[in-house]
This record gives sequence, structure tokens and C-alpha cells, in this order.
Amino acid sequence: MAAIWTPSDEDVSALAITRFRLKASELAGRDLADYEALYQWSLQDLESFWSLVWDFCGVLAETRGERVLMGADQMPGAAWFPDARLNFAQNLLRRNDNDLALIFRGEDEVEAEITWCELQQLVSQTQQLLRDAGVVAGDRVAAYIPNMPEAVVAMLATASLGAVWTSCAPEFGVEGTVDRFSQTAPKVLFIADGYFYNGKSFDSLEKSAQIIEQLPSVEQVFICTYLQDEPQIPHSLMHAVLYPHAVAQYSAKPVQYTMMPFNSPLYVMYSSGTTGVPKCIVHGAGGVLLQHLKEHVLHIGLKRDERIFYSTTCGWMMWNWLVSALAVEATLVLYDGSPFYPDGNALFDLAADTGVNVLGISAKLIDIAQRQGIKPARDSDLSSVRMVLSTGSALSAESYDYVYTHIKDDVCLGSIAGGTDILSNFALTNPALPVHRGEIQCRGLGMAVEVWSDLGLELEQGKGELVCSKPFPSMPLGFWNDDGNGKYHDTYFSQFEGVWAQGDFVELTANKGLRYFGRSDSTLNPGGVRIGTAEIYRQLAHFEGIEESIVIGQDWENDSRIVLFVKLAEELKLDEALSARIKQHIRAKTTSQHVPAKIVQVSEIPLTTSGKIVERLVRDVVHGVAIGNTDAIANPEALGEFANRVELLSA
Repeated sequence: MAAIWTPSDEDVSALAITRFRLKASELAGRDLADYEALYQWSLQDLESFWSLVWDFCGVLAETRGERVLMGADQMPGAAWFPDARLNFAQNLLRRNDNDLALIFRGEDEVEAEITWCELQQLVSQTQQLLRDAGVVAGDRVAAYIPNMPEAVVAMLATASLGAVWTSCAPEFGVEGTVDRFSQTAPKVLFIADGYFYNGKSFDSLEKSAQIIEQLPSVEQVFICTYLQDEPQIPHSLMHAVLYPHAVAQYSAKPVQYTMMPFNSPLYVMYSSGTTGVPKCIVHGAGGVLLQHLKEHVLHIGLKRDERIFYSTTCGWMMWNWLVSALAVEATLVLYDGSPFYPDGNALFDLAADTGVNVLGISAKLIDIAQRQGIKPARDSDLSSVRMVLSTGSALSAESYDYVYTHIKDDVCLGSIAGGTDILSNFALTNPALPVHRGEIQCRGLGMAVEVWSDLGLELEQGKGELVCSKPFPSMPLGFWNDDGNGKYHDTYFSQFEGVWAQGDFVELTANKGLRYFGRSDSTLNPGGVRIGTAEIYRQLAHFEGIEESIVIGQDWENDSRIVLFVKLAEELKLDEALSARIKQHIRAKTTSQHVPAKIVQVSEIPLTTSGKIVERLVRDVVHGVAIGNTDAIANPEALGEFANRVELLSA
């Protein structure tokens, strides 16, 4: 199939990844003529590759040491740059001038711009504040906060001290937040007085008070002002301190950086928590830095002074990924609020107004924009945008068409895929490669991504498990309080011993790209035929009348059958004729095995707070399995519709 976008020779020659490939060719002693040759070399000589990334991207460190990789044949157990000492924050605070570091919009209520010089000053003041609060290397600092500049400042100040940062978005409920923070016992907590969403303001202080009551480790609470300059503090939070007043007591001076081992903890991230208490995933400072530099510099082609935006919250890994772009000396555009307020053009207008060069939005947001008939190419000036990024779920082939027809026809569309587990990506974009409809462009450099059968055999063709067969720097250091790494091993290495299994159902394409078909633990298996749920979603994405859907496998008569739940347009009701049309459409576009045995109408589809559908949770409800904490679900009340459905009791 012909490419739908191809870079010009002139653009390719100017890219960082092209310069990197030429340097790699010198190291390899042979011409690495194209990306595939570079990719294969990056796996054949892991130590030379990651050392070159270090040098090419200009990692700042007290020392790198001689050793690059210990235990290369161990997963888990491999250790990268074991003698290196550095500070993560120092690498993100390279600049100290009057150009913009941060641009912030809180819907249509708040605007702020912060220069590099101002960012240095704020980090310095906050570092002194944290030091006086008793924070030292290894302590945890938590934040229950919107995606606002204070979050970036507080994280950098935390990292400058060698302490560990962890955060949740304020949309999280009390129980879900406590489930996360209580495991890591933070010493300091940053909160905000509230947040804006869809034109309304929401108070966070009452919820914060309930959270703090259940976090005995917290010694100091700082309130970031957002809704009001002088918020009304409830009595239960009278011990808290307003952050603006607290930092104002300190004069700015050069930030002091505590040098830490390469593999010291930087972030604690959390699994979704939809199948139990969230796992606390510990990520190391050096591994995150090196991996993010590789992705931003080589795969995104991000340059100094470019502006990058990603629609995210502080509860999603894409926030951490976005903030690392400071290490490239790029400007971050931050947005807090509804991506569709005041209308569906909100994020595209933001990109136009702020001159965004790299525009990041989720596959879900692209799908909604398409359904709403949003046409940014017509309504917004996106002349500055050179790349559109998408992640969060598989991007349908039709969404590729929409981007190039109605967003911009001369951009590199970079669908990327990885996860909180690695705080980075296995599958990535590359502005030096063509874009093919429905395909992620390439496997990430240094990531030994393969497709395996259930029996552990590598597949050159066909669908299977996404695995990574060699170690990489951003593998987690482990899980918090996981003595012996038992949970860590069981999560990623129990399926194939010594090989990372990500839990994604994928296919390697003829172009050496990847197609994603959903989570492998949600894969459908009627009659022994393995089907990815994304294969069905793609066919329904633009089926007239279906607004959202979720598909599961229901245990039935010693086998499994496909059940499709649909949310229809308000005026529609599911009847036999519509069911027949849906089934016929799926059959015509796929195979007879993809056709649902049952189609059931619901009024709402449950989603996580980051907009992902929760197939496993719905499957559990259908099968009568008890559901635990639902704080990670944006609309938990929707789950009730899936219980005891009479339609699912008969053939």
C-alpha cells in the first residue's frame, strides 16, 4: 500500500536522526543505509548504541563511568550505567534566559507564561522550601494537582534534591488517590484549591482534606492557588500553607543539584487499579532521561525553541514524557481542562494561538473530533504544526484519513505506543520515514520489539504478543515495597521467562511498522480463533448511529462468544434490523468469526480518567465477579448497566 505521507529528501537530511545514523555508521564500521539497518545495529550493540545516545543528546552528569550495561542477559536484573551519577532536574534546566519555557492555559480562565529564567527562580525557591520541610534524597513528594506550571516546578525541585515525585490528577476520587499515595508514604503533598472543566470550577480542598486524613506520613501540605488568589481554606486544612506565600519568603539563587546514581528512583507511577490496588511502578532517573531524550530528539525530531503540546493530566504518563522535552530546550505548552471547551476546536485553537510545532492528542480525542465533524484545517491556522502525535489506544485507519483530510495534510502523523510500565514507547514515529495508513511507523531504537506466539515463537507474519527480548534503560527499577521483586516478575516476565511481555496484541507489517489490536488479556477467542478487540472497533468507528462501543468475550457453553455493547445516538433504539446491519457490516469488513453473538444497547460506556475503555472490568461485571475500587473510572455508575443483563442469559 502506498504511503499517505512521505518526507522530502531535504527535510530528511536536516533531521537529528539522520545525523545520528551517520555517527552510528562510523561506530559500526559500515554504512547503516536506512532506518532498519540503524535499528538492527541498535540491538546488536546495545552498549555502543546507548552510549551514542548519551553523547549525541548531551546528557549532563557528574560522571558516566566505564561500565554501560551489567547483566545484559538478565531481565529483570540488567543494570545500566552502574557507575554514573547525575541529576535529572539539571538536565531539564539547561537554559537560563528570557525565552519562554512554559505556556499555560486553564480553559478560558487562566493564562500564564514563564521564561527559562523565571523557571530557574521558581525551582530554586521551591527547592529551598522543600529542603526546609525536611525533604532529602529518597523522600517522596506527592501532588494532587491539575496540569499547571506549579506541577512542573514542584517536580523539578523535588528531583533536584534527589527525592521521588508521584502525582495524581484531581479528578481522581479520594479512595483511588489514597490507594496510590498511601503505599509510597509521601513526606510533602502539593494540592490545588480546585480546577476548571467544561466551563465550571470544581473545588479540590474538601477532597484533599479527606485524602490527607488517611496519609499519616505527610508532614507538610502546600496549596497551589488556581481558582482564586486567596481561597477559603476549610478548617480541616488549617495546617496547610499557601504555596505562593511560602515560596515568596525565599530569594532566588542558583539551583543546587544533588548528584544521584543513574538507577536511583525518580518517579513512582501507578497501574490503572481497575483490577485491584494499583501497582506502584518505580522508574529510575537515568533510564527515564536517556529514553525520553532518545524519543524527543531522534524519533520526534524536537529542536531547541520548538513548542510541544500533549493533551494530558498529571495522572497520566504522557505528562512525565512531555515535561522531559525541557531537556531539549523546547517550550512546553500546558493545558488544563476539557479538550472540547468551549467547543471541539479548543485544542486546535490552542495550537494555533501558541504556535505549537508538535501537537499531541489521544486517539480517543481524534475519534471524537471526527464524529463531531470538527475541521481544524478549515477553522484553525495550524501552519506551525509539523507533527501530530497520537497515543492512548490504537489509531484506526479511518482516523489517519481524518487527520490528513481535516487536520493538516503536510504533517508526520506519529502514532506511538508504550505505557506507564516503561514510561516511554515500544512503537514510535520517525519523521524520516513515510506514514502508511493504519500503521505505527517503526519500532523504537534500542527496543528489541518482537511478535511472539503463545508458544514463545517469533512471528514474522501474523498477530501475537508484543515482547521485548533485550533489556532497555527505562525498565522499572521494580515495584514499591515488592520484596524480592515477585510482583514485578509476575507482571512482565511470567509469560515468557527472561523476556518482557507487554500485554499488547500486535502485528509486524511489511513496512516494519506495527499494527495494534488491543490488549492481549482482552483478546477474544471464539472457537479458538484469536481476535483483537480493536479489529471490531475499527469497523464500528464510523458506523452511523453508534457513538461508542465496548466488546468482550463472554464464557458460554464451554467456549467463548463475542458480546458487543453499543451506545447509540439519542434518537436511536437497538432493534433486530439495526443489529442485523451491524453484524452484516462487521462480517463484510472482517470475517464471520468477528461477528458478535449478542449486541446489547447501553446508555454509557465506562472509561478510565484518561479516556480508555475498560474491557476487563466490564467482562468481570458480566460474569458476576466482584469489583473493587472504581476510582480510576471516570463514570463508575455506568458499570451497573452491564450486570445481570437478561439478553446474555440465552443463546
